[in-house]
Amino acid sequence: MANTTSQTSFQPVAAIAGWIFPGLGHIVSGNARRGVAAMLGILLLFLSGLLVGGFDCVDRKEDKLWFIGQAGCGPITFAADWANGAFLKSGSAAPMLPVPASQMNPNAPTQVSAFKGLAHANEFGTFLIFLAGLMNVCVLLDALVREPRSDAPTSGRRSGDAAAATGGAR
Repeated sequence: MANTTSQTSFQPVAAIAGWIFPGLGHIVSGNARRGVAAMLGILLLFLSGLLVGGFDCVDRKEDKLWFIGQAGCGPITFAADWANGAFLKSGSAAPMLPVPASQMNPNAPTQVSAFKGLAHANEFGTFLIFLAGLMNVCVLLDALVREPRSDAPTSGRRSGDAAAATGGAR
């Protein structure tokens, strides 16, 4: 019998590249098809979240726990958080509206942007970006241990494909 043990490669550079931009880790390690597929999926989730909930759904001050998961997408999350603070919370994108005082949260802001996301739209946007961050963390872990150029086409069939094609008889 042949020895079937394999060494798993450890590629921290690919994982870091994948955090800098989703899917880039696989592309750097030579798995371009897998990297592009991951990039499209994660960016689709991230942009869908921004379209549904607006930039307000990425907020590291008001939604700290959600932001931890969202940060898995990397610098694009921090850029969206910066845009939220620079344009929405400062009042430069829309006028600021007064908010009634709350006994539940006395430290809440007394004014909010007219573009502030509310209710379920904001929650769905926050959740979609959170899912994009968690998905990117899974992709990062895969890039960390995946063999370089492992998604390149191979010649011949895999051993399980031959049995399935003939109905189990050889």
